[in-house]
Amino acid sequence: MTLAIFDLDNTLLNGDSDHAWGEFLVEEGMVDAEEYKRANDRFYEEYLNGELDVFHYQRFVLAPLTRHNMDELERWREAFMAKKVQPMMQDKAAKLLADHREQGHTLMIITATNRFITEPIAELMGIEHLIATEPELVNGKFTGEVAGTPSFQEGKVERLNDWLAAHGESLEGAWFYSDSHNDLPLLRRVENPVAVDPDPTLEKTAVENGWKVMSLRV
Repeated sequence: MTLAIFDLDNTLLNGDSDHAWGEFLVEEGMVDAEEYKRANDRFYEEYLNGELDVFHYQRFVLAPLTRHNMDELERWREAFMAKKVQPMMQDKAAKLLADHREQGHTLMIITATNRFITEPIAELMGIEHLIATEPELVNGKFTGEVAGTPSFQEGKVERLNDWLAAHGESLEGAWFYSDSHNDLPLLRRVENPVAVDPDPTLEKTAVENGWKVMSLRV
């Protein structure tokens, strides 16, 4: 198995699904608009700066899920996919995925964004394997806590290593595509690291190391 691994937000998607979910909740009047938007924007800035406390952020993101039943949440998510995610889809990303499929590679998304948001996106892209931050569920309801290790920074390496061990696989010949310096721990582990529309820190590191730099934007 040769893995082709992809970050999701600002890599395969032209935008950040986690931040967009917060915008969607504000626009639909599901949360206190001013307070939630201010916090959502602050956390996103911390993420871009590499300063995010991932557990603090996940509790913020997951809190609205605890106040509603699953049927209602899934209706919201369906509307979110149409309103926010579909416009972020990129033709060049679809072509890149198709190229790896033609080579017989196994496709995977690994993302810090939680599974509730990202699972239908992976399905839409036809990607079977997803490693995402796992929201804790008890008796079919979200608790607002994270189950296990969030797949963020070094956590992506830990979660991927667990997946490899469970499937008897390795990173031999693997590819990893990402836009963010937060993914440097995993980019440094694979044979084929690729910087996609990278932030300045990642772009500098990629150039210094001779990694491929590419764009999926139109």
